[in-house]
Amino acid sequence: MTTKTNTQTTIRTKVEAGYETSKFALGAGMVMAALLGVWGVACLVSALVSVGPMNVVKGFFTALIG
Repeated sequence: MTTKTNTQTTIRTKVEAGYETSKFALGAGMVMAALLGVWGVACLVSALVSVGPMNVVKGFFTALIG
């Protein structure tokens, strides 16, 4: 004769909300920085194509000096 024994196991997961929130915020910040960098490079390439590299350098120094 065999007897069956039912056992119940409870698993608890501890979630640290602060860690998860900061991890998400860091990831979102990195994505935004990457998008900003890509946008800046696209603008620079556009300026180089439309007015030429020498005029971009001239405009940069004119903006710095005044």
